[in-house]
Amino acid sequence: MAARIEEATEVDDAMVTAFVTLTPQLSSSSPPPTAEQLQEIVDDPGSTLFLAREEDGTVVGTLTLATFRIPTGMRAWIEDVIVDKGASGQQLGERLTRAALDKARALGCKTVDLTSRPSREAANHIYKKLGFEPRETNVYRYTL
Repeated sequence: MAARIEEATEVDDAMVTAFVTLTPQLSSSSPPPTAEQLQEIVDDPGSTLFLAREEDGTVVGTLTLATFRIPTGMRAWIEDVIVDKGASGQQLGERLTRAALDKARALGCKTVDLTSRPSREAANHIYKKLGFEPRETNVYRYTL
């Protein structure tokens, strides 16, 4: 049976354990979030943490949707899309992204942005398939 997509409303042990496995699959430089940090995300009205959860409760994928109001309207940003390597074949990246797009639409967002490294070919294919278009822009980062 395929994993179900859900919005996290509380933090459980399966979620905390999953991030220990999932986070290194996305970033080798960021430690997995603690239970307290995950609770902050779940409690934040501007963040929605989506989970792909198997029937037994195991979390095999995640996506965070950040929504915010700016003077030109409601906007959204997708971050940290991670699908466990062992859960391939369930279209979880696509299903998580579709859930985030539905949520952003329901919240009245005008656009949804994301970034994806070119080396993540499968992810980039999904985003293009769903209608995301590359933008001619510069992305800048200031590290604090």
